[in-house]
Amino acid sequence: MDDMALYLESTPTMDFDREPVREYAQRAAGAGGGLVDKAVRLYYAVRDDIRYDPYTSVNLTVEGLRASTTLETRRGWCVAKAILLAACCRAVGIPARLGFADVRNHLTTSRMRELMKTDVFFWHGYASLYLEGKWVKATPAFNIELCTKFRLAPLEFDGRSDSIYHPFDLQGNRHMEYLAYRGEFADVPIDAIRQTFLECYGGADLEGPVDFDAEVEREVLEG
Repeated sequence: MDDMALYLESTPTMDFDREPVREYAQRAAGAGGGLVDKAVRLYYAVRDDIRYDPYTSVNLTVEGLRASTTLETRRGWCVAKAILLAACCRAVGIPARLGFADVRNHLTTSRMRELMKTDVFFWHGYASLYLEGKWVKATPAFNIELCTKFRLAPLEFDGRSDSIYHPFDLQGNRHMEYLAYRGEFADVPIDAIRQTFLECYGGADLEGPVDFDAEVEREVLEG
């Protein structure tokens, strides 16, 4: 198998061999245009169809991270949404892999800071897509409704240049800094992520019946 074929395969988490994922990918990618056009349409579908949720969707198991699981629940954190985008791209013939970086996020909520004891998000996830002879980064984490509540310009993607978080929000406040890149992978390195989370976040339980959208909206209004 050549290297590029590796990034077109179904995997335990990028399970586009399952009918719901395959059908969603084909529908969202559309019939017209080339691979760049399809990648762009898939990016916006995953960005806005799937609600960003760093609480109830953080599940570091194969089942919890599967593209089919994220598609079924319609919510996911950055890693889960990157997996879904990569799976959909592979389903329509676009080589895709998963990229990770440690970032400092200045627009977390007070509850998240209290739970995590830091504003550094380790293993922040994005998708890396092979288009027109090069790899380009696509970060579909924040849906447009959440960006509006965060007063953050939504992140756009044109299929030809890297799309990572803007460093400032609409008011000029610092939003996110990339601190270190951890590399790009054919599938999600669950064990490595779990170990880092254990070391850096301890036993913090980020799961729970919390409405992250409401939490953000409340803190923005109060702040």
